[in-house]
Amino acid sequence: MAQTPPPAPQFLTVAEVAEITRVSRMTVYRMVHSGELPAVRVGSSYRVPRTALEQLLAGGMGEEFQAATGS
Repeated sequence: MAQTPPPAPQFLTVAEVAEITRVSRMTVYRMVHSGELPAVRVGSSYRVPRTALEQLLAGGMGEEFQAATGS
């Protein structure tokens, strides 16, 4: 039996992350630059692994996110 390779990781743009989390793009950039949200630089933009966003959301919101949303 041939094994199928694992699916390729899915990446989100900063704008998509901002829309999903309902914060500004600047807040997402701050989280990326502080290391709170892992991201990969592609050319002049960033891509956030979907799993990193899911982990952030599942683990309780980070300090930057809480400050931005007032939570």
